[in-house]
Amino acid sequence: MKSTILKLLFIFGFLLSCKQNKPAPRAYYFEGDALGTTYHIKAFPSEDSKIIKKKDVDSVIKAINASLSTYQPNSLISSINKGEVLKLDQHFIDVYKAAKKIYRETGGLYDPTIGILVNAWGFGPKEKIKNIERDSTIVDSLKRYVGYDFLSIDENGFLKKRYPQVYIDYNSIAKGYAIDRVGKMLSDKGIQNYLVEIGGEVLAKGKNVAKNRAWLVAIDNPDRQHGNKFISEIALTNKAIATSGNYRKYYIDPKTGRKYVHTLDPKTGYPVQRHILSASVIADNCTLADGYATAFMVMGYKAAKKFLKLHPELQAFLVYSDEQGKIRTFKTEGVRIVH
Repeated sequence: MKSTILKLLFIFGFLLSCKQNKPAPRAYYFEGDALGTTYHIKAFPSEDSKIIKKKDVDSVIKAINASLSTYQPNSLISSINKGEVLKLDQHFIDVYKAAKKIYRETGGLYDPTIGILVNAWGFGPKEKIKNIERDSTIVDSLKRYVGYDFLSIDENGFLKKRYPQVYIDYNSIAKGYAIDRVGKMLSDKGIQNYLVEIGGEVLAKGKNVAKNRAWLVAIDNPDRQHGNKFISEIALTNKAIATSGNYRKYYIDPKTGRKYVHTLDPKTGYPVQRHILSASVIADNCTLADGYATAFMVMGYKAAKKFLKLHPELQAFLVYSDEQGKIRTFKTEGVRIVH
């Protein structure tokens, strides 16, 4: 499961303006649990917008959990992974299609059927397979069931798998999708200025009315021992941003001292070994931003830069280490750096 890197610059409660006796803008603030992590929402209602309650947010998240969470044993995706043949709900269909788009555009470097290997390496809901680091036959035997083209949806809305062993893991895209669905709920109720964050992924609409400026998000510094907590701040308006990184979720093999990160290469079945440390992707929606951020971690820094040139609809902020081990950054032209 992807590590979450973005940390929001939320200002809790109501904010005082620089003029005394002037009331602060009315705002909603909600927080809670979602998809194995937490959510935070700041929204500024207008005179004609509908009332928002925390239960409205929680109902959206509950429905998505029931569909896409591999950590819920009775969810739709968990039941399908156990071999049940079930009709899909709209959440599953939407994520299936988004993942297929990214899978095809990245040449299979983004592949949610990597789930069988995510579990085997100990980064999923199931127990790690012992000695997988030193037994290539284990990886080879499982890799044969990795391939998003092994999945299809029939005319009646049922998911079909070429092999029953295929294990689907949408954790690399589900948070982004949940954010988009919460955002749609807010928009449908007439809210035009809001920020939705789940586990560090963000959708920002309109502006921060209290500050009368764009929403700000901060990117973590991978080298916290020798630098600031954040490496940069980015202004965001009517866009989503998601970050994937390899410097938090990993383990060290006690026998060899080798580091194994949670991002796996679907082509090899092994954890990636790249210079890239984190990839923050800005897109029109958080579903795509979430998936492409994972794909960039698999690609590596140089391949991700080439991909971005071919996809101007995406913006990105990449953190990587050079040949001397020094941390460097790269941003596309559309990324608005504030600090």
